[in-house]
Amino acid sequence: MRIFLGILAAVVIIVGVWIFSQINTIPKQDEAANAAWSQVLNQYQRRADLVPNLVATVKGYAAHEEKVLTEVTNARARVGQVAAPDPNDPKAVEQYQAAQRELGGALSRLLVVAENYPQLKANENFLTLQSQLEGTENRISVARRDYIQAVQAYNTTLRTFPGRLVASLFYSDAKPRPNFTADAGAEKAPQVQF
Repeated sequence: MRIFLGILAAVVIIVGVWIFSQINTIPKQDEAANAAWSQVLNQYQRRADLVPNLVATVKGYAAHEEKVLTEVTNARARVGQVAAPDPNDPKAVEQYQAAQRELGGALSRLLVVAENYPQLKANENFLTLQSQLEGTENRISVARRDYIQAVQAYNTTLRTFPGRLVASLFYSDAKPRPNFTADAGAEKAPQVQF
C-alpha cells in the first residue's frame, strides 16, 4: 500500500510540475503574437514613409498624371488616419487592412503610370525607391506570415490540452486571436493588359 501511495504521489507531483511549467506558455505566445503584430505595423509604416518620396519623384516626370498621384497621396493620408488596431478586434483589423489594400492598389497604379515614362524608369532615385517599395512589400508579406504563425501557436495552445486547462484556471480572459484573411478575389490571378 505504501508503494502504491508513493507512486500515486510521484505521479501527482510530476503532473503538477508539468502543468505549472505550462503556465507561462500562454503569456509567452500572447507576447509573441503582439510582437509579430507590431512588426506588421512597422512594415506598413515603412511603406507609408516611402510613399511621399516615390510620389515626389514621379511627380517631377509625370506632372499631367495628377489623378493617380492624388489617389496615392489620398490613400496614404487615409492609412495615416486609421489608428493601429488592436489585433484582438477583428473589425478594427479589417478596417486597417482595407486602408492598406487601398494604398497598395494606388501604388500599383502609380507604378503602371511610371512605366510610361522611360526617363523616369532610368532615374536612379526612382529605381531606388521602387526597389525599397518592393522590398517593403516583401517584408509586409513575411511579417504577416510570422503573425499568422504566432496566432496559430497561441490559438492552438488555447484550444488543446493542457493549454485549455491552464487557460481556464489562470487566464480566463485569454481568447483566440483573429487572423489575417485574404482579400476577396485574391485567389484569382490578376489580369495584366498592355
